[in-house]
Amino acid sequence: MKIETAPDLVFFVLLAKLGSMSATARELGVTPPAVTKRLMTIEQRLGVRLINRTTRRLSLTGEGESYLAQASQILDSIREMEESVSSARAEPKGLLRVNATPGFGRTTIAPLVSRFAHDHPQVEVQLQLTDRPIGLVEEAYDLAIRFGELPDSRLSARKLMSNKRFLCASPAYLSAAGEPRTPRELHLHRCILHRQNDDAYGTWRLLKGQTEELVKVRGAVSSNDGDVVLNWALEGHGIVQRSEWDAAKYLASGRLKEIMPGYTLPPADLYVYYLSRRHLPAKVRAFIDFLAAEFKAA
Repeated sequence: MKIETAPDLVFFVLLAKLGSMSATARELGVTPPAVTKRLMTIEQRLGVRLINRTTRRLSLTGEGESYLAQASQILDSIREMEESVSSARAEPKGLLRVNATPGFGRTTIAPLVSRFAHDHPQVEVQLQLTDRPIGLVEEAYDLAIRFGELPDSRLSARKLMSNKRFLCASPAYLSAAGEPRTPRELHLHRCILHRQNDDAYGTWRLLKGQTEELVKVRGAVSSNDGDVVLNWALEGHGIVQRSEWDAAKYLASGRLKEIMPGYTLPPADLYVYYLSRRHLPAKVRAFIDFLAAEFKAA
């Protein structure tokens, strides 16, 4: 069977939508007889009747309903293909609204935004730093950069970096207070608490094999800033829950020591979150690819 090109599909979808030969003729700028002739040509080629004609209104036959559904799908696929190709070649431009957490955003994301802006002068980047949970849809952000997973099924995510968490403390604190070996012993220690997002405050989740333990810890100091709690740990205030991104250099230098290495904590992998779309705007796609390349090289 000879496969016809998309113009006949566009014609039939339009005719079905308007439900009138004369309305379709006006839309296409042709005569009603020309519309009738074109429909008959399609039906003759297919060997089926697609539309029942009446004096007032057109109605689709069963075959016409099936043809309409498949024609619509094909046209949607063609449009998506064209959008994908044109988007891939499009120059990133326009306003790009980015959200990140304060400490990480200030020290790591802001310099990356600076480099991206130099490379893409037609993109205006707004970087907003907040430590609270955000709604990309409600607050009109294009993307957000966060450690850990966001509980929003409307979003897509791209993992930028693996980042495990662990417990650690300064040698001075451990020398004075002793080193805990089990989650139960954490009750006897001063712990430094990081208030963030909607995490259960003061509750640490530790896993060993298939066993999970929720431990309610206490401490004299807490903050919503990760750099602050890390500095308090370095100053000997107690045990802190940190990730390798934050603490690796201090573990390597000996200023911090990992404790209870047999237990694992939920990871703090780094993700960029964005609205679920099949074809992203060029500015969003370019920034996500830029971030992925930067963290891969890090």
